[in-house]
Amino acid sequence: MTRRRRRRTPVLVTLAALVLVIVAGLVQWRGGTGGGPDGGAGGASAPGTGLGAEPGSSGSARLALEGLEVRAEERVAGYDRESFAWRTDVDRNGCDTRNDVLRRDLAETEVRDGTRGCVVQAGVLEDPYSGARIRFDRSTDPEAVQIDHVVSLSDAWSSGAWRWDADYRAAFANDPLELVAASAAENSAKSDATADEWLPEDAADACALVARQVAVKVRTELSVTRAEHDAMARVLDGCADEPLLTSDDVRWPAPVR
Repeated sequence: MTRRRRRRTPVLVTLAALVLVIVAGLVQWRGGTGGGPDGGAGGASAPGTGLGAEPGSSGSARLALEGLEVRAEERVAGYDRESFAWRTDVDRNGCDTRNDVLRRDLAETEVRDGTRGCVVQAGVLEDPYSGARIRFDRSTDPEAVQIDHVVSLSDAWSSGAWRWDADYRAAFANDPLELVAASAAENSAKSDATADEWLPEDAADACALVARQVAVKVRTELSVTRAEHDAMARVLDGCADEPLLTSDDVRWPAPVR
C-alpha cells in the first residue's frame, strides 16, 4: 500500500506570509492612513495635537531651512479659514485656544472668576513683533491683543495644507508652536504675509519669527516659495544659531481650577 506524501508548504510561501504580517504590523503601529503630511498620523505626535514628529532642538533653523521643499509661486485655490477650526479645544483642557495663548504669553494675568481658570480678563503683553508693552483688558478693549498664526493659515493652505484632512488642519491651527499673542497693530500688519513680504523691524524679533516659521514648516512638511526661502536665509544668516523650537518648548500652562 502506497503511503501518501504530506504536502509541505513551500519555504517561499511561508516567508512571503511572514513579510505580509510584519508589514501589516508596521502599518498599524504607525497609525494607519490619515491626513497628515506623510499620509498617516504624522509619526510620533506631540501630546494633544495630532501633528507630526517634533523637529528636535538639536538642529539649527538655518540648516533645517535647506531641507524644505521649494515650490512654485502660485497660491492654491480653495482656501477657507473656517476649514482650520481655529480656537477648537484640541488638547481637551477645557479652554478655548485663544485663552490658552493669552495665559501663556501675557504677564500679570488676571483670570475671570467662574471660568474654571480659563478666561483671561487682563494682563500685559510684550509684543513679539515690536517690543511694545501692551496692556490688555477684556472689559475695555478685548481686541488690543490678538492671536497670530506664525505661518498664516492661507500660506499653510498653499504650502501643503490643502492635502490635509479636517482633524489635521485643526491640530495645526491650534498648536502652541504655531501661535503667539501679538498687538492688534502688528498682527494686522503681518496679516497673511510670508517672510519675503513682512518682517518685524528689530533683527532679533525677525530671527525669532523666522526660526519659528521654519520649525513649523519642517514639522508639518510645508513648502516655501523661492522668495520666501531666500528671505528666511538672509534673516537667519544674520542671527546666532537659532534652534528649532518644539511645541513642548512653548506649551501653555494648564488652567488652574
